[in-house]
Amino acid sequence: MTHAAPEEHDAVPAENPVSYYRDLGDGRWESTRAVQGAWNEHEQHMAPVTGLLTRALLRHEARPGLRLARIGCEILGLIPAGEFTIETTTLRPGRTIELVQAEMIANGRAVVRATGWRLATTDSTPVTGLTVDPLPGPDEAEPYPMTEKWGGGFIESLTGRVLPDHQPGRGRVWLTTDLPLVEGEQTGALEHLMGMADAANGVATRVHPAGGWIFPNVDLQLHLLREPVGAWLGLDVSVDFGPDGVGITSTVLHDEIGPFGRSLQILTLREMPGAQQPTP
Repeated sequence: MTHAAPEEHDAVPAENPVSYYRDLGDGRWESTRAVQGAWNEHEQHMAPVTGLLTRALLRHEARPGLRLARIGCEILGLIPAGEFTIETTTLRPGRTIELVQAEMIANGRAVVRATGWRLATTDSTPVTGLTVDPLPGPDEAEPYPMTEKWGGGFIESLTGRVLPDHQPGRGRVWLTTDLPLVEGEQTGALEHLMGMADAANGVATRVHPAGGWIFPNVDLQLHLLREPVGAWLGLDVSVDFGPDGVGITSTVLHDEIGPFGRSLQILTLREMPGAQQPTP
C-alpha cells in the first residue's frame, strides 16, 4: 500500500543492479535499485517482495510431498527500500495441510505479511480440467514498453510483450526479467514468476497513473493450480472499479505451457485534486 511521497527523503543511490536483493546473512537483506516502486522512488515494488517472501515460504521447514498452493500477501504499509529482515514461522502444522508465514520487517515494524498454504500432492490427472485456454505465447506478442506509463527501477528491469486488443481495464501481457532474485543465486521458476505477479495491477490500467487517480493495491492473493515453469509470466488481466473507492484487479496467470493459477488484488482508489487525467 503506497501513498504520496513525503516532501523530504534521502535520494535512492544510483546503481546498475545485478539482482533484486542481496543476502547480508543472519536473516538480514538489502534491496537494490531494481526493486524501486512505481508510486514512490524510496519504496520497494510489491512484485519482487512477493518473490523473496515466496522463497522464504518455500525454504521454511520444507517437506517432500507438500507444495505451496496459495500465497496470500497483506501489505501493511509503505515498503521502504534498504535493509530489512524476514522472519518465518509455521502457523498450522499438519501431515497433509499446513500454513506457514513469512514477514518482512523494516525499521522495527512488519511491512508485508505473507502466508502460504501447503497441500499434499496426489495424482489427479484422471480428473484434470481447465476452464480457460492458454494465451498465445510471447513470440506472438508485440513489444510492450511499460516505462512509457510507469517509472521506477522494477519496471525498468522487466521485458514486456503485449497481445492484441489491449485496452483500459482489460489486457493480456507477457513479462520476464533477466535479473536473479538474489545476488549470486539461481532463481527457481516459482519465485521468479511470483516476483512479477504484482505487476498485473499496472499492465491494463483503467485510468492513467500519471494523474487524476491513484489505485495502489493493499494485498495480493495467489492461487496456484500447479507448479509453474519457465521464465515468462503471462497475465490475462481484468480491472474493475467500484463506485465507492474500491477496485479489483483479477488475473489468470500463465506460463508458456498454459494457465497455472489466478491472482486477485484489492485496490484503494483515490482522486488527486487538480490533476488532469491523461489518455490511458
